[in-house]
Amino acid sequence: MEYQQSPVPETAPEETLREPSAPQKPRKNFFDARTIAYFGILTALDIVLLLWGSAIPVGAGGATLNFSLVPIVLGAILLGPVAGALLGLVAGVIILVMVVLGAQGAIFLALFNVHPVVIALVCLVKTTAAGLVSGLLYRLIRNKNQKAAVFTAAAAAPVVNTGLFILGLLCISGAVFEASSEVFNYTSGAAIIVLGFVGYNFFIEFAINLVLAPALSTVIRVVEKRFVKKKRKA
Repeated sequence: MEYQQSPVPETAPEETLREPSAPQKPRKNFFDARTIAYFGILTALDIVLLLWGSAIPVGAGGATLNFSLVPIVLGAILLGPVAGALLGLVAGVIILVMVVLGAQGAIFLALFNVHPVVIALVCLVKTTAAGLVSGLLYRLIRNKNQKAAVFTAAAAAPVVNTGLFILGLLCISGAVFEASSEVFNYTSGAAIIVLGFVGYNFFIEFAINLVLAPALSTVIRVVEKRFVKKKRKA
């Protein structure tokens, strides 16, 4: 008696043997309702603090406190480095307009008339870079230590902002000396920039950011969590 050999099943196609790939996480849309709402609020706060801070002179050169770094840091922490950079750019545009209108002091207006490109770049780049760097540092550190990430982002903004401000004015230190030698008693443009324009306002801005930015960020996140819990219960 002959036995019929059962047919050998054909090998399944290579595609069917592959394990299904893990589903990709959907990318967050930057223009979602939450981001747009926060960005609008922080932009308005940025403008108000800039106009209010410009009324508080610091030093003899017409420099004023830059409270706009607080909403810039908040945007960088809550919305990411792109939002922080955009908020910084908005602040830079407003500062540039204020310089052109003379609201930042006669010395800065004189410098703009002599070196408009350099002054425009200083105004636009310093706050934009401050927001971008704050957001990048926060993302880099947040998985290791949330509090350290927040404080690092808050501290980085005034450091980057002031550092680029000094670097930009050092490029035109001769014009700075000519425009402000009568106001300050220093004998070099570098001394006028560091001691006259910057002075102790950097330390004030640094302290303001270290206190306000982490505190406001914590408050916003607590409110968000409570809102989400209430929404789930409803």
